[in-house]
Amino acid sequence: MTVRIRLRRTGAKKQPSYRLVVTPSTAPRDGRFIEVIGHYNPLTEPPTIRVDVDKARQWLKQGAQPTEAAARILRKAGVETGPTKGRAAGQEGLPTPQEIEAEGSAEQE
Repeated sequence: MTVRIRLRRTGAKKQPSYRLVVTPSTAPRDGRFIEVIGHYNPLTEPPTIRVDVDKARQWLKQGAQPTEAAARILRKAGVETGPTKGRAAGQEGLPTPQEIEAEGSAEQE
């Protein structure tokens, strides 16, 4: 069974707040969970992020995979989540407009 770190929505209608939870990957978004490791409130200015860093590191060390949103929140809280998807992880992607310009100007010289 794969374990994920994901956001669990709480709060009233149009007043979302989230709990950062460790959950089996087969559980629904707001379903059962193993442990709450933090809270996130996007409505405050600036958004409130509270994470138990020790618990988060422990779960990541045990192989829990964070979702993209959870990984973003963990990084803001100072927890290293590993490589991100896309160009930062060393994956090939489409060149940026600046890279295309640089190649074009290098060919002209």
